[in-house]
Amino acid sequence: MENSTPIYIIEEAKLRRNLALIKDVAERTGSEFILAFKAFALWKTFPIFREYIQSTTASSLSEAMLAYHEFGKKAHTFSPAYTDGEFDDIVACSSHITFNSLSQYERFHHRASSCSIGLRVNPEYSEVGTMLYNPCAPGTRFGITADKLPKELPSDIDGFHCHCHCESGADVFERTLRHIEEKFSPWFSQIKWINFGGGHLVTRKGYDIELLERIMKGFHQRYPHLKVIFEPGSAFAWQTGPLVAHVVDIVNDRGIKTAILDVSFTCHMPDCLEMPYHPEVRGAELVDLEEATKENTYRLGGNSCLSGDFMGSWRFKNPLVIGQEIIFEDMIHYTTVKTNMFNGISHPSIGMLHMDGKLEILRHFGYEDYRNRMD
Repeated sequence: MENSTPIYIIEEAKLRRNLALIKDVAERTGSEFILAFKAFALWKTFPIFREYIQSTTASSLSEAMLAYHEFGKKAHTFSPAYTDGEFDDIVACSSHITFNSLSQYERFHHRASSCSIGLRVNPEYSEVGTMLYNPCAPGTRFGITADKLPKELPSDIDGFHCHCHCESGADVFERTLRHIEEKFSPWFSQIKWINFGGGHLVTRKGYDIELLERIMKGFHQRYPHLKVIFEPGSAFAWQTGPLVAHVVDIVNDRGIKTAILDVSFTCHMPDCLEMPYHPEVRGAELVDLEEATKENTYRLGGNSCLSGDFMGSWRFKNPLVIGQEIIFEDMIHYTTVKTNMFNGISHPSIGMLHMDGKLEILRHFGYEDYRNRMD
């Protein structure tokens, strides 16, 4: 690759592959799949998305505006807490408004009459193992438990929103759905739609689409009047492209070699430190720390001032050299929306590799982007 600066590259062919699969799953399950901006918001790709899906989901005023102005459709919007100064603008950009609590509903519902109104509910069950990502953990700030709902819902409530998955399979959804129905089916006759949230990784290799189809066939038979919505983010951009970085220096301390890169984990791959998880590095094998001092084995270090801006260790086939590319696989979903400009480090560009093999630079970042954040 000729590009000498770090860059996220989304591959159009892989994106279309995911979109086509999601469209097929939506048709087979009689459900609507919508894009969650919290995982993917590269708006210059929206013309491609509109060929396959109709709607998006937002969690803030900016995301709702992105849906309305760039995707061209009003958003399905949920926020943990709407603020008075932003609410009317959010409503203007939204087709659906979901409230996280009854107090938020009571405060704002009369100003959302142009939208289909929903409540986020908490089934008190989730198989998400990492507490940072578990929306149903004890003490959660998300959703209303069944014991807090009135027997008769207010007349303007049309739906329930329930999110309790993270990169989950259909088997997890099958088990979770039992809890959702056990807790909230007494109210299903009073609503028109149910949104099962995100985390349904239907594009992952090995995802049991046939099982999801059977689950939804049974659900539709039990509740034929309910429209079903899924709002994954990762599934749309799953394995659609890498982050290409370069070796800037190699340092050695007590036998541990660290290849310092022109990207940063804390700035450009924050989930690697938050989750944490080890990304896949093309052409390298992740090895145990006991092997860190062995031949051709390197810890990968970011170029920020954060002491913990590193991960490792990876074994390469040959010694690394200054200027060599280091390619982090699957760095489009979530990563591109969670980056930051801590330390003012040069932010990777964003590019699209088109079907004809041509690389288009969608966005290049410079000093003005860093400066204007504080303007």
